[in-house]
Amino acid sequence: MAGEGPSEEGYVRIKSGDVFLHGNLLMPERAVALVAFAHGSGSSRHSPRNQYVARVLRDAGLATLLFDLLTLDEEAEDLITGKHRFDISLLARRLTGATDWLMSFEASRHLRLGYFGASTGAAAALVAAAERPDVIGAVVSRGGRPDLAGPVLDRVKAPTLLIVGGEDHVVIDMNRRALAQLGVEKQLVIVPGATHLFEEPGALEQAAGLARDWFVRYLVPGAKK
Repeated sequence: MAGEGPSEEGYVRIKSGDVFLHGNLLMPERAVALVAFAHGSGSSRHSPRNQYVARVLRDAGLATLLFDLLTLDEEAEDLITGKHRFDISLLARRLTGATDWLMSFEASRHLRLGYFGASTGAAAALVAAAERPDVIGAVVSRGGRPDLAGPVLDRVKAPTLLIVGGEDHVVIDMNRRALAQLGVEKQLVIVPGATHLFEEPGALEQAAGLARDWFVRYLVPGAKK
């Protein structure tokens, strides 16, 4: 697994399989854990919602990796066909590739790792967590589709938090079914009044705070369980 280390702006190129993926790896001083983001349907590492959550995590001392799970050509094709955004196997392979790169890169190899997934990216995060059970210490899904990871949910070993908007009724049911299949420490939190994108006042802030607390709890040595 090869790639390029971060520039001053945190830009990295990560080789996953036979493609290079673009990302941003930002590391607070004395970071002890790192969270890799798996964005959702039709999104990218520039998602303002994930960018906001990443800032909240870094303020708590957690390093963050936001990267594009698709190449530029794949993104262009996906905008027309939508064929890649629900290809959970592909997205999970890209995420495990990024994980292996993080584990081989000198600046991050010592950090405990977690995944933050949104929409279909949450399914990819759970599949990847099942593939790397000894590496991934926590998973958080925000407005996610964990049901799309159904065949592997019983293999996930990382404590998993599912965050869903209270007005996202169909996705609530999907998350409840997925929660029942998880055999690890788990929790479903419903944010009242929030819709799928958590655009309501205070909704994203609440989701980010929940994610921060979950990652600190399970990734930071000595944190209160």
